[in-house]
Amino acid sequence: MEKQINSPSLRIPQLFTLEGKTAIVTGGTGLIGKKHCEALSMAGANVVIADISEKSTQDFANELGKNAFGISVDVTDAKSLENAKQSILSRFGTIDILVNNAAINDMFENPEMASELSAFENYPIESFRKSLEVNVLGVFQCSQIFGSEMAEQGSGSIINLASTYGMVGPDQSIYKNEKGEQTFFKSPSYPTTKGAIINFTRYLAAYWGKKGVRVNTLSPGGVENSQDDFFIQNYSAKTLLGRMAQPTDYQGALIFLASDASAYMTGANLVVDGGWTAI
Repeated sequence: MEKQINSPSLRIPQLFTLEGKTAIVTGGTGLIGKKHCEALSMAGANVVIADISEKSTQDFANELGKNAFGISVDVTDAKSLENAKQSILSRFGTIDILVNNAAINDMFENPEMASELSAFENYPIESFRKSLEVNVLGVFQCSQIFGSEMAEQGSGSIINLASTYGMVGPDQSIYKNEKGEQTFFKSPSYPTTKGAIINFTRYLAAYWGKKGVRVNTLSPGGVENSQDDFFIQNYSAKTLLGRMAQPTDYQGALIFLASDASAYMTGANLVVDGGWTAI
């Protein structure tokens, strides 16, 4: 009688499924946040779209489908997060995945002033504080409030969104236009906060490892989103793949980190940047 061989490939779809899991995505109505939510939904998860605007979250939840739930959340407000936690548990019963995606990046209302205001010598301390509040303390509070629920149940996956600029210093030359004019400087707040997220991930992975909670970082590269042609060309020239990311380019990595496919992975930084940081 021929011996039967159980092929590991038969288990691959099961490794990536999120059926029966509940996932929270902060900043869930943003450009990349929406794609995170779509990927989690396609993998079978109940998806909680968490963002400031209640209408936007609910409209997107209706668009996404019956297992999506939109809720207004301010990541800097502990009471808002506690209320959200109770609503999520009442609706779905568990919290299994947290995607700390909410963040702010510097935008200047007057483009003519962007170069001057974004220069380190002139950069407003208020802008730095605001970035720390949202990008670092927001991740801390979400992890503390939602992650504690995972630790109590003995399982869960937290995915913190960082950036290539959390690992390397900004190349200010890519913000020069065709005339060689510096239109903008990448300001100090975003790289500083994203670097902090990478090490916070390591701290939390070490702290909650024995509780069954995995904590990893996903570090994306720049996403093409109607930027000036000169910037797209400058950025693309520095990547090994010769292009900026599309909003969907991070969906596979996200599902990998959220699912059992990465069951033995914690405290890691998964870099998906088209090769930006490879050279």
